[in-house]
Amino acid sequence: MVSLGCAKNQTDAEIMLGILAEKGHKIVTEPKDAEAIIVNTCGFITPAKEESIDAIFEMAEYKKSGKCRLLIATGCLAERYNAEMEKEIPELDAIVGTGDFDRIDEIIKRSEKGEKICLFGHQNYTLPENLPRMLSTPFYTAYLKIADGCDNNCTYCAIPKIRGRYKSRRKEDITEEAKRLSENGVKELILIAQDTTRYGIDLYKKPALSELLEELCEIEGIHWIRLHYFYTEAITDELIAVMAKNEKICPYIDMPIQHINDDVLRRMARRTNRRQIEKRIKDIRENIPDVTIRTSIIAGFPAETEEQFAELKSFIKEVKFDRMGVFAYSKEEGTPAGDFSGQIDDGEKERRKNELMEVQQRISLEKNKEKIGSVQEVLCEGYDGENFMYFGRSRADSIDVDGKVYFAAEDEVEIGAFVKVEILDADEYDLVGRLLEE
Repeated sequence: MVSLGCAKNQTDAEIMLGILAEKGHKIVTEPKDAEAIIVNTCGFITPAKEESIDAIFEMAEYKKSGKCRLLIATGCLAERYNAEMEKEIPELDAIVGTGDFDRIDEIIKRSEKGEKICLFGHQNYTLPENLPRMLSTPFYTAYLKIADGCDNNCTYCAIPKIRGRYKSRRKEDITEEAKRLSENGVKELILIAQDTTRYGIDLYKKPALSELLEELCEIEGIHWIRLHYFYTEAITDELIAVMAKNEKICPYIDMPIQHINDDVLRRMARRTNRRQIEKRIKDIRENIPDVTIRTSIIAGFPAETEEQFAELKSFIKEVKFDRMGVFAYSKEEGTPAGDFSGQIDDGEKERRKNELMEVQQRISLEKNKEKIGSVQEVLCEGYDGENFMYFGRSRADSIDVDGKVYFAAEDEVEIGAFVKVEILDADEYDLVGRLLEE
């Protein structure tokens, strides 16, 4: 299994692996040893699509040099470009969209008999509960998908077409999965959806994330609960209060704002404006003083003027996000923004992206240096033999997207243990410290 793209796609890959293992298939880690190779693709923006296509062709080589008899593409690219893939990539034996991957065992059996399979168009299918799952994250951390799909319809985004309408899982099903994960040694849950803040609106006719969090905090063995993908306008006072009072919930908010200029936000079809964003950030910081706010920005959206870009740059300097990712706008077929006038050339988009990242690097260094002398709770993840130091993540760091805390220790530290680390030094992304003995 080669899985690309976001954590939501990764959980789909884990379910496929769980189904296949339960059905008696042997999972191997080297593609040269595999008789069937699955590439779980991303189809969100152009660089991700290119990476997925490259991975498919790379894996196709194992039909010549390895044991591979079946090559299967699943995921978002397979949903979005099924016809093109069927025509242009004859090496593929099956193409499986986002609503059909739970049939992967059946698909392999049919493919083995020589049937060419192309399944798509079932984005609104609701996945059965209690499917087996084989974690691909470290044993102490797991993603917990609470909903799939999206109803926001931002003009730059193809996700609603790929993933379908917003579909919340029932609270009891989510808590049951969380309990199973805890019983298997998971200590950190990372809640994910295209938009976690709208959790429950489709099922319960009201936002229900706060109630879900209260229930998850009761699960024994779970030490950290982390939240990704907040939409500013859907963050309620109740949600902030629940996060502030529960020690298990990391004071960490991943809130992609995309831009700050009101006209750009309107053309993006975002449901918020500058005033609302500023107020919500102020509310969060006042009520959760040690909060870490991560955001994402799109640089070079169609017709973004130099003045609008300067406003965005000034805002970033002023608000000082703890973490920030910047993406050059990607023109996507089938999205309204793809047909907007005023498309900006790639070089200019990259210039704007790089300018914003340079600003953020300085902010990140400043923020990290402020932590020198503090004591951080750290989840130990491994040992760096080159530097003779352990490393892990603090409550301010999510897996794969944020920095690390490196620390010296006289005695052996258990992987997956939570320890106290005094911070002695910092750079733009990582912290360095020493273990405090209990």
